[in-house]
Formats: sequence, C-alpha cells, structure tokens
Amino acid sequence: MKRRVLSLLFALLATQLGSLISPAYACGCGAMIPEEAYRIGVDRESSVVRWDGRSEEIVMRFTVGGDARRAAWIMPVPGRATVELGNPALFPQLTELTRPERKTRTYFWPRDRDWPFSSGSGDREVGAAPGAGAPVGVVGRERLGDFDVARLTATDPEALRTWLEANGFKMPDRLAPELKPYVEQKWEYVAVRLAPREQDRSLRGELDPLRIRFDSARFVYPMRLSRLARTPQSLGLYVLGDHRTEPASAIGGAAPEVTFAGKITPDGALGELTGGKPVFLTAIDQGFPDPSRIDGDLELRATARDTPFRRAVYHDELLTAGGVPVWLLTVGGVVAAVAAGTVLPAVRRRRPARSDDRGIPLDLPGRG
Repeated sequence: MKRRVLSLLFALLATQLGSLISPAYACGCGAMIPEEAYRIGVDRESSVVRWDGRSEEIVMRFTVGGDARRAAWIMPVPGRATVELGNPALFPQLTELTRPERKTRTYFWPRDRDWPFSSGSGDREVGAAPGAGAPVGVVGRERLGDFDVARLTATDPEALRTWLEANGFKMPDRLAPELKPYVEQKWEYVAVRLAPREQDRSLRGELDPLRIRFDSARFVYPMRLSRLARTPQSLGLYVLGDHRTEPASAIGGAAPEVTFAGKITPDGALGELTGGKPVFLTAIDQGFPDPSRIDGDLELRATARDTPFRRAVYHDELLTAGGVPVWLLTVGGVVAAVAAGTVLPAVRRRRPARSDDRGIPLDLPGRG
C-alpha cells in the first residue's frame, strides 16, 4: 500500500502542461500586387472604422516587408469617396488602449522551470466628375505621401481592369470577375499605388495610414476581393460607435474574436477622429484560413448588450506558503502520514504487556 501511494505521488510530480502557440498575422487585403520580379508581404493590416448611419470612415495602415518598390491595391466603396493621409499616432494609441491586462495566477504542481525541473517560460496569452457614358470615370487623382490615389467609377469590370493597368496599377487577371458584383451595385473604387518618392527605396515597415470617407447606407467593410489571396489572411478592426459591435456573419472565415470592448473618452489622434466625444471601442480579429471561401463583404452591427471585455495575459507563479512550495509541504505531509500509519501499529505490537501485582494483564477487556 505504501509503495502504491508513493508511486502515485511521483506520477503527479511528473505531470507537465503544454505551451500555447500565438497565431501569425497576414494581410486582409487580397488585391495587393507588387511589380513583376519582386515580392511584398503584408505582416499586418489594421483598420479603424466608424459609421454614423449615413457615412462611413476607414483609416487603414499596412506593415509590409519584402523587396518591392511598387505595389497596388484596389478598394471598392459603396459611395463617393474622399481620401487623405491619416494620423500615424492613431494606431500606437489604439494598441495601448486595447493592451491586455496583466494578471498573476498560481499553480500547484511544479513545472519545467521549477525545482526539481529546470527550464521553461511563464507568460502565455490565453482592417473631377466622370464623363457621361464612359466605362471608367476618374473622379479624382492625387499624390499623398508615398501613395498615388485614383478615385474611380466603372460600368464595365474588364474596362476598369484595363484602365488600372494602363495607368500603372498592376492588377491580377482574376480581378475583373471579382469586380462584377460591385459594378452591378454601382459602387465606386479607390485604387492605390504604393510608390515611394525615393526611386530605390523598397516598401518596408509601417506605411502611412490612409483615411477614406464615403457615403453608405449600411455599416460594411469591403472584403470580397480578399478571395484573390493565395495564402491565409487575417483582419484586425478597431470599430468606433455608440455600442459594442460584431460582424453579422463570418463570410467564410473563422469565428470573429473580440479582443477588447469598452467605453472610452478619446484624446490625441483618436480624439481628432471622434471629435473628442466618448465612444464604444470594439477590437475584432478574424482569420481566413482559405480566402477562396470568402463570400461577401463584412457587415457590422451593434450587439444586444454593451458588455465590456479586456484580454488578460497571465504570469504563472508556483503556489508557496512562507516561501516553501505548497506541493512540497503537501507531499511531505502525506509521506509523514503514510509513514506514521505504517510505524505506529508496529510499535504498538512490540510494546510489552502491562500487568498488576498479581500478574494479571491490565490490557484485558474490562481492565483499566
């Protein structure tokens, strides 16, 4: 029995927990194409979106790598758009506001970094008026920092693709069929060519954010063109509004994950965007493992309740009492109890029998 108890204790001591793996981010824009013979990788696409019931505003920022010096992408919008450079301080401010809360939690059994083990880690973490009748109309074209921006209308998806390529916006051959639903709905387009002013400079690091405004009768984030992507995609949205917000459907991606939700009173760059008024901020991440399954644009809606939420990053610590691991005190107590249960009966069996002056045993029943 004693051996079985000790074997169980040591089996429990050997139990270890596996580590969590953090997901990598990719671009949520499937229509970003570099110049030929070069490559571009979008490490992260972040967007701030807000809608007042009539008009929508999107501030987008890309973090890119690779050796491409030119690239282009196109964004369909449901109404006439204006485009300008956004405030670069906006996204660092949002990152700080939505930073996970750091908490400490204790565990009982030792892990690989604790005695009698040796190594391991502790922290884990549980997006000019056009000519009449023309297939493609140029609403406006301007240079904004490293961006060449064209605002367009189109009545023919193939003519739109031809215009883009003729004007330095290299686009994939598969673009025209994907543009057809937008042409049929009479959407307009913001075509962006990333072209640094320094001719030999590659597109690397964080690009300047673009601020796009357009009229819209519904709260929508254009996503359909991400079907063109050939690798898994992810989208990160900061949604500003009167209430907590959620996607109306997954549109062919993984289940959206809320990473922050709460009422804020913005200042700085965020205050410039909201006019300094209190707003509800919802941060949403969504992955698209198979972009070809994307079946529409991402529509957003208010949730039934404005439940606040903040992620937590836990720092795990071994449970101790007075600086001594509790597991060691517990094991020591159990071992002592097992030993006592084995030794004391043997001592009692070896103890000499007591008797009175006449030699009669005192331990007989009825004798005191």
